[in-house]
Amino acid sequence: MTFVWDAMQLGNFIVSTVFIVLLFGFIYYAFIRVFHRKTPFIVLSIGTVLVLFCYIFYVIPALIIVSALTSTSIILCLMTNMGDLRNFLGNPFSKANTKVTNTGIEKIFDRKALYKTIEAAVIELSNNKVGALITFEKNTSLKDVIRNGVPVHAPVSVDLLLTIFYNGTRLHDGAVVIHGNEIVSAAVFFTPTTEPFAGKYGSRHRAAIGISEISDAITVVVSEETGRISFAVNGGLETVDQSNFLRVFENYMDDESK
Repeated sequence: MTFVWDAMQLGNFIVSTVFIVLLFGFIYYAFIRVFHRKTPFIVLSIGTVLVLFCYIFYVIPALIIVSALTSTSIILCLMTNMGDLRNFLGNPFSKANTKVTNTGIEKIFDRKALYKTIEAAVIELSNNKVGALITFEKNTSLKDVIRNGVPVHAPVSVDLLLTIFYNGTRLHDGAVVIHGNEIVSAAVFFTPTTEPFAGKYGSRHRAAIGISEISDAITVVVSEETGRISFAVNGGLETVDQSNFLRVFENYMDDESK
């Protein structure tokens, strides 16, 4: 079997190795930047998988590529997780180092209490004719849409929703996006629908219909002019009375086909 170092000059081998290390380093860094926003655990997992993959095929000739990729993965994996590694080495038995990472399973919360909170806030907004746009994320991720908004990450409450949509605040324009029982972002602007609709629809209603056309999100709209409450679902708009709001809202939120 002929190995790389038998066929190459030492100088060329070093130059080639450095070049490939830099190349794979750039690719790996670009790759982890995409996922680094989630958790350091994901970055560590990606690096570990790459390292294991390289060592599985370590006996294959042309070791210059395999060894470069392996060493680059190890180094960058350690560098991108240096903070977590330092904390772990300082106190490996700390609860902070042994906590379970979020696997994407939505945390349990009291749905009925959440629905009642939304009802109370929407009715208050309607009675005072305060314009509002509240979108509830379901199965379709809205992470790309909410990037233009202002991060909030706070529990849903009547007072907070009323404060956000109060005309004197900087966040009252745009939509509030809620995932589970958390207000994820405020002042989010949706691309309005381009479909023609009979009757007069303002920018809030058209934005609500627009987001419902590209996702399974449920959006509640409160008209600033009339206080009218509407739901935007699947590209359509349904107006409801205050007395029927909770029943319709629960049906939309609990129906996975909507």
